[in-house]
Amino acid sequence: MGGFDQCRWQAGRVLVDMAADDGTMQREIGMLTAKVDMILETMRRSEEKSDVSRASMHRRMDDQADRMGKVESTVNGVQEDVKEMKPVVEEIQMWRQRGIGALAIVGIGASALTFIVTKFGSSLMAWVGAR
Repeated sequence: MGGFDQCRWQAGRVLVDMAADDGTMQREIGMLTAKVDMILETMRRSEEKSDVSRASMHRRMDDQADRMGKVESTVNGVQEDVKEMKPVVEEIQMWRQRGIGALAIVGIGASALTFIVTKFGSSLMAWVGAR
């Protein structure tokens, strides 16, 4: 058989087979319908899972927003406290610097007195004892 004749013969055979197997076609349609139903059910379940996941994500985002609001209010409170404490801290630092300066002056004075006593102490004692 030639190419064209073979195609026509096969097409005729398919028509004969289809007519002969009408029950098979009904069964195939039923199987396809069942598969489509399964696909639709799978998609529905997937959509339900997605809805639950989205709801969970939104709930977590809302929780994060609440936590960020609390952190922000806490930070504002701390900033106000720091503003109130800053002048006191600066004043205490000033007292500390003055105290260090006073200690330095006392130390220099004590060193000078120690030098005078060690250098001139024996002469001074002899002079005081002679009087």
